[in-house]
Amino acid sequence: MNAPSAGLVIVDKPSGWTSHDVVARVRQLAGTRRVGHAGTLDPMATGVLVIGVDKATRLLGHLALAQKAYSGTIRLGQATSTDDAEGEIVSSTAAGHLGDDELRTAVSALTGHIRQLPPSVSAVKVAGVRAYRAARAGKSVALQPRDVTVQEFEIVAIQRTGSVIDADVRVTCSSGTYIRALARDLGTALGVGGHLTSLRRTRAGRYGLAQARTLDELAGSFAVLPLAEAAAAEFPRRDVTTEEAERVAHGAALPATGLGPGPVAVFGPGGELLALVEEQLGRARPLVVFVP
Repeated sequence: MNAPSAGLVIVDKPSGWTSHDVVARVRQLAGTRRVGHAGTLDPMATGVLVIGVDKATRLLGHLALAQKAYSGTIRLGQATSTDDAEGEIVSSTAAGHLGDDELRTAVSALTGHIRQLPPSVSAVKVAGVRAYRAARAGKSVALQPRDVTVQEFEIVAIQRTGSVIDADVRVTCSSGTYIRALARDLGTALGVGGHLTSLRRTRAGRYGLAQARTLDELAGSFAVLPLAEAAAAEFPRRDVTTEEAERVAHGAALPATGLGPGPVAVFGPGGELLALVEEQLGRARPLVVFVP
């Protein structure tokens, strides 16, 4: 098999698959084990998962994926052991008395800069162990609240069925925000309990559903967003001379040019991506070098 092209693949993750399942499938399709992902999605969730192939795995940690957008449904009136529909119902409290204005007021209180306690069944590490592994082993997990930012938390539709309310929501938030925890905390604030019944990531950084492809589509025609193209779209661009390219390839610093404090993509005379550099104290020092 030919060597894979380095680049990004934006996958529309199917429900029931873990993010690692998707990576394993892309490894098969790309014909390489050098595949990684950015921004884990729970198995129940669907939508945008950014995958790096070959050298692009080294790009993932530098992509601006800090802001993510979701659509989902929160069921009020039932709390579960996992804060989503995959867990067992641990309490039921009639929610039918809650008015629409009460729901929207409670949602507003969970918008902005907030302190959020991650779900006990999550990938957060406690003493080097994933919280979900400890929880499944029956051990108590002492998680710590974290600062997150919820730019948008909006109810777009409300459906009432018996004693429960299903609220369709739209969320835009910082990386590390758990939508399951928003569902839990909304139910707690309203005194009825709540959990997430569906979740779809619609955007991660600049990558949205319009660019995402299903695994079946990729199986029919596998292609990546080329590494150089992805870097040029994501970072300020700096083109260098042959002599400068030689220095960068060996990990040497270049004089800074004022392109910003964040990563800068350095391209050689032939248009090839050489490295990402970071400018500090008048020097542009390599963060990652892509050429041998």
